[in-house]
This record gives sequence, C-alpha cells and structure tokens, in this order.
Amino acid sequence: MTYSLLFLIYMVNKMAEKKLKYVSELLQTELGVEGQLLIPRKIHDTLIDEVDKNLIPRSEAALVFGPGDIPGSSIDVDKVTPNMMDVRVVGEGAQFPIDKTQYTSQNLKPIKYGVSIRITKEMLEDAKWNLLDHNVRIAGKRMAENETSLILLNGLGGYANSVTGGAAITIANITRAMQYLDDADYTPTTLFVGMEVLNDLRNIDTFVEANKVGNRDMLERGFLGTIFGLNVLKFSTNAAPSTTYSKYAYVTDRMHAYMIAEKRPVTVENFELPVYEMSAANISQRIVVDELRDDAICKIITE
Repeated sequence: MTYSLLFLIYMVNKMAEKKLKYVSELLQTELGVEGQLLIPRKIHDTLIDEVDKNLIPRSEAALVFGPGDIPGSSIDVDKVTPNMMDVRVVGEGAQFPIDKTQYTSQNLKPIKYGVSIRITKEMLEDAKWNLLDHNVRIAGKRMAENETSLILLNGLGGYANSVTGGAAITIANITRAMQYLDDADYTPTTLFVGMEVLNDLRNIDTFVEANKVGNRDMLERGFLGTIFGLNVLKFSTNAAPSTTYSKYAYVTDRMHAYMIAEKRPVTVENFELPVYEMSAANISQRIVVDELRDDAICKIITE
C-alpha cells in the first residue's frame, strides 16, 4: 500500500472522528440550540393582545346623535335658557306684566379622525398572524380610546364650576362638587375619577370601614361602586388627553352633562395598492363631543 493511500485513509478516519465528536457534542443539552437539530422550540399559536383600557361608556351621555339624525354636515341643538321667566303679583285691575323665556342654539359639527394601515404582500404571506386584520382591530380600539379622550377634553371639559383640593381628594371636595350641581337644580348621578383620585378614595377610611360605608365592596373588590349615590366610573390615564387627568375627578348629572354627535361610525375600507404590492385599509370616524349644560358638570382638581 502506497504512502499516499495510507495518508488518504488516515484523513478519512480523522474526518469521521470529527463528525462523531460533533454529533456527540450536540447530544448534550447545553450545547444544543433551540429550534435546531435536537431541541424543538414551540411557538404559542395565540397572539397575546394588549389589555383593554377603562373607557367612558356612551350611556353616560345625555344625548347621542347617530348618522340618521344628521342629514347634513352638522346638527343644531336648541336649548331653553334656565330661569328666564318670572311670575309677579298682579293688583286688581292692573295690567299683567309681560315676560318671556329665552332660547339658545348650539351647533355640533363632527370632525373626521382616522388612520391608514398598509401591509406588504410578503408580510401577509410570511407572518404568523393576519397582520392586516389584527392592525384593523387595534385601530378600532384606538378609535374608542379617542372617544373617551374627546369626552374628557370637550364634554366634561366644559364644566362651569370646579373644586380645588389638596394632594388627595377629600369627602368635602366631593360633597362641595355635588352642591354646585344641587344649587343649579341638577341631580348628581356620576363621579368620574382618574387613577390617582381612585387611589385617594381607596385610602379614605370612611369608604373602607364596613361599619361606616355599609358594605364590603372596597374590601372585597378594591373598588367602590357608589359614593353618596354617585356611580363611580374610573377612566384610563392612557386614554385621557394627558397624564394630568389622573389627578382629576368630575361630578355630573348624566341627563344634562354632555352630548355626542356621530356622522360616520367607525368604518373600515379595504383596498389594494398593486404598484407597491400592498394590502391596505383606512379606518375612519366622524364624531364630535360637546357639553350640553355646563352647570351640570363640576371638576375636582387635586395636586
């Protein structure tokens, strides 16, 4: 056997030894790589979505106008001006005094809000989930959050009176805000609270001690459903116009506080962009929020 043949056999044996050593090394877990030869990697087949935020329901609006109520681009709401007619004593044979009430008109013009989503064909083909469908659903959430933001900014933001408290809200702050509504002949029905105000309520002994509050809601659920007959509704700071709203609370009469006019409900329009090989969707809404009676809203401000 020639030297060259012996050398060739030697090299083949060495290569075989290296391959066997490589395989034996992979058989050790710490040397393997997940998703490769020996260790499988499981991909959970459900996308974990973001948490739903605490939003203000439409049931709290005094009036809600839909597309069928708005034939044009806006709608006028006519209101009676409160306390504008007097009844007086009339002497025998005397002329009756002349008086009348007054009226005002308020115009609501919906504004368009929207977002466009564009996904390449490659992403639709290669992605684990239907990216276009999921992004459309997230856009729907953002529209709902925008409505809560508009309620806080333009609806409840049209308050006539305010109460300024200290570092934390007090029972006196709440009752004073209620009195503002009582003085204007409204009935306080709802207390909207930001997260910092909610934390203040949780630290008020009166609402925690069962012998004072009369129930165990705060102890069992960590949230008080009613205070002095007011329905307590918390709103998400992340849905508010700014983080400052976490320090605010609002006492309202839900029958007279604010109104919503929606010319176009949340609408999804799918279309294709062949030039860019994209599938796309436009999500839009035409909506406006405004106060109805400013005396029916009182804002509580904490530091």
